[in-house]
Amino acid sequence: MGELDPMRTAVVGVHWQHEVVSPDGVFGPFFAEQVTRHRVASYAAQVATAVRASGGLVVYTRVAHRPGYPDLIPNTPSFAMVRERQAFLEGAPKARIIDELTPEAGDVVITHVRLTGFFGTELDTVLRRRGVDTLLFTGVATNLSVTGTVFEAVNHGYRPVVVADACTAATDETHRASLETLGQLGEVVTAADVVDRLSR
Repeated sequence: MGELDPMRTAVVGVHWQHEVVSPDGVFGPFFAEQVTRHRVASYAAQVATAVRASGGLVVYTRVAHRPGYPDLIPNTPSFAMVRERQAFLEGAPKARIIDELTPEAGDVVITHVRLTGFFGTELDTVLRRRGVDTLLFTGVATNLSVTGTVFEAVNHGYRPVVVADACTAATDETHRASLETLGQLGEVVTAADVVDRLSR
C-alpha cells in the first residue's frame, strides 16, 4: 500500500444508512445479509477510527429527501422505489446513519439526492479546504454508489483507495468484479492495511 499522509487523507463512508444496510430498509433485502455476513460495517468503523486518531477527516455521504420528494427525479427503478416506499425522508429514523458508524464531532456529513456523493454537493469544497488529496472509500454498494463516487473523485483529481472488506454489493461476485474495475483506477486494500499504515 502506498503512503498515507493523515493530514491529507479522508475516508468517505458511502450510504451507511438504515435504508440501505438494515434488513427493514428499502434496500435492505439487497444488501443487509452481505453487510452482516462479511462484518463490513465493523471494518468500516475500524477505518474511521484510525483516520480520526491520526488526524484525518471522516466524511459520510447520505441520501435524504424533503417531504413530497420535490428533489427526486424517478428516472431509475431504484429512485422510483424510493418514492413509492416513502424512503429516505429527512428526519426519518431509517435515513439515519447506523449506530456502528454514528458520526462524531469533527466528522462531516454530506447529504445528496442523486446516486453519488460529489454530484450537487459541497463535498469537493470541503475536501479542498482541508487540503485532502487521498480518499479512502467504504460503503454500499460497491458496484453502484461507491464506484460512482470513486469515478467522480478521480475526475476531481483525488487519489482513490478502496477498502475492499469495508464495502459490499448484493453478491460476492458483483463485489469482486467491481473491485477489479476499481483496481485499475487506484489501490484496493483492506481495513488492516489502512490501520497499519496510519498507526505508523
